[in-house]
Amino acid sequence: MKIIAGVDEAGRGSLIGPVFAAAVILNSSINKKLIKDSKKLSKKQRENLFNYIKKNSIWSIGKATVKEIEKKNILEASLLAMKRAIMKLNKKPTLILIDGNKSPKISSYKIKTLIKGDQKIPSISAASIVAKVSRDKLITKLGRKFRGYYWDKNFGYGTKKHLKAIKTLGITSHHRKTFSPINKLK
Repeated sequence: MKIIAGVDEAGRGSLIGPVFAAAVILNSSINKKLIKDSKKLSKKQRENLFNYIKKNSIWSIGKATVKEIEKKNILEASLLAMKRAIMKLNKKPTLILIDGNKSPKISSYKIKTLIKGDQKIPSISAASIVAKVSRDKLITKLGRKFRGYYWDKNFGYGTKKHLKAIKTLGITSHHRKTFSPINKLK
């Protein structure tokens, strides 16, 4: 029997925090029609589907830290997070489908990339939801400690309010200092 894992990341474009990746093997009983790309869902829909996916699949999360992002670059850090998520699955997939056109190098795994895979393949869509909701929870928690940056609303992305807060409050240890415009403010 073919065991397919979908993989996607969340947080590549954010100015703060780790990049997350999720690997998801959907149970055959799951209603795949419910699962869509995380970007096409409301926050509440994502959270409901996150719980549904967690109960009806094998899943794992991988992360790459701010230090790893700054040392490698965001692409390499994203691939590292993906590799960690894949390696943490408690069942070895026969095929791994990854959103995008780059994949981590993992010997003994068959890996295929698909551009816009999160819009076409339910297991990749599920991974996009698990990665996004998991990362959003962490960033919201950080936002409670670092008030004034509006991370509970912008999740670290470069919104006007966030950029204004950086100028007013400064750069935190969670900011990616190699990212523009932060690298110009140091």
